Amino acid sequence: MRRYRELDEMGRVQLSRSFYIRDFLFSEIGAAFGIPNVPDDLDLAVYAGRRLCETILEPLQDTFGRIHVRSGYRSAHLNAFGNARGLNCSSNQRTFADHIWDRRDAEGNAGACATVVIPWFLEHHRPDEWEKLAWWLWDNFDFHRVVFFGRQASFNIGWRENPMREIRSHVAPRGILAGPGMLNGWGDHSDQYPGFPALRAPAQPALQPVASGALHCIPLHRHKEQRGEVCPTATVTRERTYTRDKIGTGA
Repeated sequence: MRRYRELDEMGRVQLSRSFYIRDFLFSEIGAAFGIPNVPDDLDLAVYAGRRLCETILEPLQDTFGRIHVRSGYRSAHLNAFGNARGLNCSSNQRTFADHIWDRRDAEGNAGACATVVIPWFLEHHRPDEWEKLAWWLWDNFDFHRVVFFGRQASFNIGWRENPMREIRSHVAPRGILAGPGMLNGWGDHSDQYPGFPALRAPAQPALQPVASGALHCIPLHRHKEQRGEVCPTATVTRERTYTRDKIGTGA
């Protein structure tokens, strides 16, 4: 009963205006194999997840209407299980600061990723027209990485400290569409996505702190950011530059 109450309180932690951490904890792997999908470091998961929601997911939803989150947070244990059994999970080292929100990557960056489907896009375009959506995302967000998949034009999109800014695809045309050192990323690409709505940036509410002791299963009873503290970062955000002598081509 105590564990249930702790998890119930954790799920109520608000990440942004319309997203709560509970929205990102469901996993088909966890449900099928009985593996709990619960953060080991809730403070770091909330810090990264909040920035993913505030800077990317909320504006997406304000612009296109309701979005569908196919996959969000994965615990390191669950991700390793899925990777070992070929269940569409990368290795833990490649997934830190990605789907594993509560671990920093090898360079010390915090980050969070979600797999998203946009119903508006499926109503107006075929899934194989994913490049239109890709260029719209490129022009409107300072994401870390976007990776497109075949079904329903679903894609991973992630926030990370020191974003790399890259778009990849596992469907035709496979490979890297845009990224560091590629000249096709320069300028405006609105001619690639005619009829798309303009980005709408939502106003963010002041989030309420978690009641003291409500998350006593977690090392810190109240989240650093909710107390007005800044989660420490290991690196300083660098300015993006592109190398002119590298001519990028869409894959």
